[in-house]
Amino acid sequence: MAPQTLHASLPPFPPVPSAPLVSVRLGALEAGDPSALEALWDAARGLGFFYLDMLGSELGEAIVAEAEQLNQLQERFWSLPNAEKDRYGRPHLHDFFAYRFGEIEEKDENGDKIRNQNYNPRLCSDFQIRKDDVLGLTPRLACPPMILEAQALLASYMRHCHAVMDLLFMHLTTLLGLPPNTLLDLHKLESRSGDHVRFTRSPVQPFDEGTARRGEHTDFGSLTLLFNWLGGLQIRTPDTHQWVYVKPVPGSPIVNLGDAMVTFTAGLLRSNIHRVVPPPPPQDALPRSSLVYFCRPEDDVVLRRLTGGIIDDQPVSESNEPEMTAQEWWMKRGTGQLPGIFTKKGFEPFVGGGDVYAGQSAQAAKAGA
Repeated sequence: MAPQTLHASLPPFPPVPSAPLVSVRLGALEAGDPSALEALWDAARGLGFFYLDMLGSELGEAIVAEAEQLNQLQERFWSLPNAEKDRYGRPHLHDFFAYRFGEIEEKDENGDKIRNQNYNPRLCSDFQIRKDDVLGLTPRLACPPMILEAQALLASYMRHCHAVMDLLFMHLTTLLGLPPNTLLDLHKLESRSGDHVRFTRSPVQPFDEGTARRGEHTDFGSLTLLFNWLGGLQIRTPDTHQWVYVKPVPGSPIVNLGDAMVTFTAGLLRSNIHRVVPPPPPQDALPRSSLVYFCRPEDDVVLRRLTGGIIDDQPVSESNEPEMTAQEWWMKRGTGQLPGIFTKKGFEPFVGGGDVYAGQSAQAAKAGA
C-alpha cells in the first residue's frame, strides 16, 4: 500500500500554468529501464528539474513515509517560541548551519513578528541532519531535544536519500560516458561534505515581486531532493524566461541539479534558476513548509570540469574565476560572499539586490543554501 501523504487534507493546487516537469520512476531507474534513463538524461540536460516517482519502489516508499514523519517534526519545531529557536541561531552557533529567519511586519497572537523561517537541524549537534553529524565526521552542535529524540528517523531518512543520489550519480556517469564511479567517488557517504536536510517555513503573506526576485537562485551543490505539500516553488523556463509554479505531486518529490553538476560537466547538465513565493489561491491561506535534502561534493573536492566521455567534446571556458573546493564554494555562496546567479557561463548579476534578512545573509544566498 502506498504511503499516506498530507496532500489530500490540503486545499487543491489550482489550474494555473505549471512547469513541464517530466516524471521519472525510481523503480524503473533501479531496474535500469532504458526509457527511464532517457527521461533522466533529457531532464538533466533540459530543465534541470524532474519529479521522482517513489511509488512502487521499496526505497522510495520508505522515503515518502519518513518525509511525512519529518514534516510533523518540523511543525513541532516551528511552534516553539522565537526565543527558544533563537538559541540555535546564526551566527552565534555556526556561520551557515543554523536557524535563520527574516521578519515581516505582521505579528502573531503573542505579539512576535511573523518570521520567514529556515531551520537547518545541523545546528542540532549530535547526529542531526547534516551527514557529517549523523556519521560522527564532525563535532556536534547544540540542538532542541525534539531533534535528538528523532535521531533514528533522521539518520534513516538521510541514508535513504543518499542511496537515491548514488543511483542518480551512477546513471548520470554512464550517460556522460565517464569511467565507472566517477560521480560516486566525489560524493561518498563516509567523507565530509555539506550534505544536509533542511526544514523550511513561510508564513501566510501576499505575493511581492521584489521579495520574489531577491530569492531567485540556483542550488549550490550537486543534487537536491525536495518535498513540497503546497505550491510556491517556481522555476524560470529556459526558453520563455517565464516564472511558472511547480505542482506538488503526492509520492513524487522534486529533484533538481545544482551548480556543481554544471561545473563538472562543462555546462552539459543544467542547474535551473528557481525561487519560492506564496502558494497560489486557495493554498495561499496556509503557511508553507518543505523538506529538503541537499547533496554536495565532498568538502575537499575542487570544483572544476571533469575529463572523459562527452565532456571532453565541450568548449573550454575562458572564465577567470578562481577554482575552489566544494566547502569553500557552499560556504561563500551560503553566506552571501558570492552573490549572483550561477550558470554555465559563470555568474550573472543578481537582479534582486538588497538584503531582507535582518543582519543575516542575502535572501538569495539563504534560499539556495
